[in-house]
Amino acid sequence: MTSESRNMAGTAYIYSMNNASLHTGKLIIRKSSISDIPRLHEIFAIARRFMAETGNPNQWAETYPSEDLLMSDIESGDSYVCMREDKVVATFVLRGGMDPTYKIIYDGAWINDESYGTIHRIASSGEEKGIFAIVMKYALSKHKTIRIDTHRDNKVMQNIITKAGFRYCGIIHCWSGDERLAYQYCQ
Repeated sequence: MTSESRNMAGTAYIYSMNNASLHTGKLIIRKSSISDIPRLHEIFAIARRFMAETGNPNQWAETYPSEDLLMSDIESGDSYVCMREDKVVATFVLRGGMDPTYKIIYDGAWINDESYGTIHRIASSGEEKGIFAIVMKYALSKHKTIRIDTHRDNKVMQNIITKAGFRYCGIIHCWSGDERLAYQYCQ
């Protein structure tokens, strides 16, 4: 059983009742599988090149994310792909529950302490426009509050995040100790 809603531009979003997938006209979001890993590596390589070309060469090292991290995301059920027909064109992690790296925030505060989902490792092949908006629609079908972080040099992502309605909240440190700008969106 499915339900349909439309955004302001008229794009249809069709949800399965168990939210296992989201159909957005020509794109489908589904959970990633082990067989997607080679394509995920390709997409992350494309994203790293794009970030370097737009002034952000240091956020993701050449080997990031590792095979082990991709496997862990898939095994936990938190990794997703955006597909056009039979081709993966983007990927992201959507994880519910408390993110340990968000426990301490500097030079600011979270909007609230309600339960939230976190978007991590969003990357696109560049073949489709509007991936972040589609990912947000899916994330908001599962969580009322979304958190995300990005590198200080990632001006493109900062712009996308703020245009999507996120509020800058402060600075967090990721598992490696590196600083990230933290944002929150509340419905």
